[in-house]
Amino acid sequence: MTRPREGQTFDGGSRLVRYVNFVKLPHTVFALPFALVGATLASYTHGVTLATLGWIVLAFTAARFAAMGFNRIVDRQIDARNPRTAKRELPAGLLGVREASLAVLVACVVFVFAAWKLNPLCAMLSPIALGWVLWYSYTKRFTHWSHIVLGVGLAIAPVGGYLAVSGAWSVPWWMLIALAAGVSSWTAGFDILYALQDEDFDRAERLHSVPVVFGRRGALAIARGLHVLTIVSLAAVGAAVPVGWLYAAGVVVAAGLLLYEHSLVRGDDLSRLDAAFFTMNGVISLTFFGFVLAERLVR
Repeated sequence: MTRPREGQTFDGGSRLVRYVNFVKLPHTVFALPFALVGATLASYTHGVTLATLGWIVLAFTAARFAAMGFNRIVDRQIDARNPRTAKRELPAGLLGVREASLAVLVACVVFVFAAWKLNPLCAMLSPIALGWVLWYSYTKRFTHWSHIVLGVGLAIAPVGGYLAVSGAWSVPWWMLIALAAGVSSWTAGFDILYALQDEDFDRAERLHSVPVVFGRRGALAIARGLHVLTIVSLAAVGAAVPVGWLYAAGVVVAAGLLLYEHSLVRGDDLSRLDAAFFTMNGVISLTFFGFVLAERLVR
């Protein structure tokens, strides 16, 4: 029996397509807009150049490539045993471990270099950020809260985007904490939804996740609670930055989209999980950034 190919991948056997699928390039749409949200919020008090935006995009892309590639390397034997992931590039033999490791190493170097080109604070924090996103790959082996670790990893994007422009922490200090909490809880919530499809496999492999510990209904309830925190946190950011009705509208629209996302997934029906995970979360991040940018352009 031929195993179906995992979603959000491209057809073709070229080396480029293999690397694109290796790191799930379409998933870039989840967090890159939030990195630009951070940069946009910083622009209220600091100037932004095209060069800075370019280094932000390069740093984010390199960090994401390193994190995803490292995760694929660390999990390659687990992926080979999981019918859903067995056709990924490493277990399927489409890429070798050595070349994948070299690509990850290059991405790490590019990330640190891009951070150094931004400002001294980003350069100083880059090894910590890189260590966190790489460490995530091991967490499901010992904690069912690995989703939170992943969330914090993606929250580095908006915080990094802000620091890249400002070169200093936010005033008030809690604004960046609220922004990070919003992205962390959003990411952890949808990662819990995504983990529902591997609940039985993870339990058999003695891997840790929220669905394994709390079951489907408990995991859905936790994901909903996290996404409530997302909206509260993003609203708090709006109270700390001189924004207006467009930002507020963006928070309301994001809340509506999250509500719709949860309507797609039920404890007894995971058939629309792929749409809830990829389509809706991509729409949420892009839409929210659109409102934040529109708010900034009218001020």
